Amino acid sequence: MNNLFDLSGKVAVVVGGGTGLGRGMASGLAGAGATVIIASRRMEVLHQAAQEMEAETGGKVVPMHLDQSSVEAARAFVEQTAGQFGRIDILINSAGINVRKSALDFEEADWDKVLDTQLKYVFFMDQAVGRYMVENKIKGRIINVGSLSSAVGLKNMIAYCAAKGAIVQMTKALANEWAQYGICVNAIGPGYYMTEMTGPLLKDPEVVRKYKEKIPMGRLGVPQDLASAAVFLASDSAAYVTGQIVYVDGGWLVN
Repeated sequence: MNNLFDLSGKVAVVVGGGTGLGRGMASGLAGAGATVIIASRRMEVLHQAAQEMEAETGGKVVPMHLDQSSVEAARAFVEQTAGQFGRIDILINSAGINVRKSALDFEEADWDKVLDTQLKYVFFMDQAVGRYMVENKIKGRIINVGSLSSAVGLKNMIAYCAAKGAIVQMTKALANEWAQYGICVNAIGPGYYMTEMTGPLLKDPEVVRKYKEKIPMGRLGVPQDLASAAVFLASDSAAYVTGQIVYVDGGWLVN
C-alpha cells in the first residue's frame, strides 16, 4: 500500500509560514516531501526560515513575498506561484494578529485590524486558491487556522474570538461548496503555544502556571506539535475528511 502521508510531488503554500505556528506546519509538510512556499511580507525572516527548515527536514522550502492585507495581491500571488511551480495542491492559511483589550475599551480600528487579518483576507486567499483548484481540476487541500477561541470565549480577546469562531463556520461552508470538486477544506485549532505572538503574554510566570493547570498534558504547545495534524489534513489520508476543525490543544477543551 502506498504511503498515504507522502506529499512528494505536491506544492504547498503556507501563508505566515516563516514564524510561529505557520513555521511548525510548513516544516511538517517539507519533511513529508512537499515543495513548500512560505509567504509573508517579511522576506528577511522568510529567507532565514527557509534555510533552517531545509537543513532540518531535507525538503524544499521557498520564500515568496505576499502582502496579506490585499485581495489583489492574493490573486496575483496565486497566479505567480502556480506559474512558477506548475500547480498548487495545498494551502495553509496561518497569518495571525491579535489585540488584547477589554471589550469596553475596544476601538473600531482595533476591530478592523484583527478581523481583516484573521478573517477577511483568509477568505480571499482561500477563494483565490480554491478558484485555481476548481479551474485546474486539482483535488486540493485547504487548511485554515482556528483557535481555542473558536470554541470558548476568552477574556480581552473579543475580536480574535469573533474571527476564530467565524473561521470554523467559513471552513464548513467552503467544504460544503467545494466537496463536489474533490477539494477538502478543514481547520486546525491550536491551544496555547509558545510563539512570537504570545511571547509578551507568556513572559508572566503566573499566566503560564494558570494555563498549564488548564492543560491536561501539563505544558504549552510548541509549533512542531502542529506538524503531524497539518500533514494528515494535507495528505491522501484525509481524502474523506472535510469541514472539520482538529483541535491540537493538549486536552484544554476536555478539561
